[in-house]
Amino acid sequence: MSPPPDRETTSPRLPSFLPPCQACPSTFSRGIPEMQIGVIGLGRMGGNIARRLMRAGHRCVVYDRNPTAGEALAIEGAIVVRSLEGMVSSLTERPRAIWLMLPAGKITEDTIHELEGLVQAEDILIDGGNAFYKDDIRRARHLAEKGIRYVDCGTSGGVWGLDRGYCMMIGGTKEAVEHLDPIFATLAPGLGDIPRTPGLGEAVSRAERGYIHTGPAGSGHFVKMVHNGIEYGLMQAYAEGFDILRNKDSTELPEDERFTLNIAEIAEVWRRGSVITSWLLDLGAAALARDPQLQEFSGFVQDSGEGRWTVQAAIEESVPADVLTASLFARFRTRMELHFGDKMLSAMRFGFGGHLEAKPPIVPLAPTRAASSDAGE
Repeated sequence: MSPPPDRETTSPRLPSFLPPCQACPSTFSRGIPEMQIGVIGLGRMGGNIARRLMRAGHRCVVYDRNPTAGEALAIEGAIVVRSLEGMVSSLTERPRAIWLMLPAGKITEDTIHELEGLVQAEDILIDGGNAFYKDDIRRARHLAEKGIRYVDCGTSGGVWGLDRGYCMMIGGTKEAVEHLDPIFATLAPGLGDIPRTPGLGEAVSRAERGYIHTGPAGSGHFVKMVHNGIEYGLMQAYAEGFDILRNKDSTELPEDERFTLNIAEIAEVWRRGSVITSWLLDLGAAALARDPQLQEFSGFVQDSGEGRWTVQAAIEESVPADVLTASLFARFRTRMELHFGDKMLSAMRFGFGGHLEAKPPIVPLAPTRAASSDAGE
């Protein structure tokens, strides 16, 4: 089951705000054996995964269908190959370990199918993208017939992972995951400066360092899928809250109930000791500090599939998931102008109450508030 196709958009530039590094690879990987690993897919996350591994001394063989994608990594010490055959032949350590960082769907399926005919028994294929967990179960079962081991790794950290590290949820056999532990330990954030949870005991667990073995194949991506579903809900809650704040000076309100609020300052103060502080709020505050009107964003919000799969799982398990489902539907709504359902609503309102449609404004309503002098970058 594949996610919906991405929509071609021009991405706004990333915020200059960079959360503090949780741990440096050269610090937390001391004493961890160095390994050789292949990395396929050198996009925003794949390239940085290879970089973080190389900074800790691991030896990376990298491949991307775009031949220019590996040029910078070659300068940094990676071996760049031009084919999957070259990838497999360049991995001299046994068993081979190959990390795929590709979009879920056909490209991942095709790549695994091709690798299946190139690798040997006991070699390990790791899917670190956002695959559908049922696909993982199927792949692992199929590859096991040839003795090939399959690990699914739900990877959270996005474009910041190079410096912050990646939170990883890993499915597969115990033996395969144990063999790859030096890789996961290097990519993970480490303990960092996060206070330890009371009651965990003296030994530092993998979970405290930012990665866990969740269970058999498919479980890693299942946990990451629910993680992303929760992410949808959190983001939607922030979005709706800030929209309510922003429209408190609406002319539809009584004049003495209108407030012109400094949204950027509210976001910033909520980062300091409030119960709703989070990294998502950090990123939102950074965007508002740079541009309180968020004019570089269109408001079109894509979903990459995990929210849909989470809702599907909730249905299969008969688990109410009101917030997660509503947040997914809210993303659908951002992609629409007025549509047929709106016409039905308008027709019914006219039918029972004679309510006439308001004429849409000729010019979109401009924000009524001015940015404070210290809110911008």
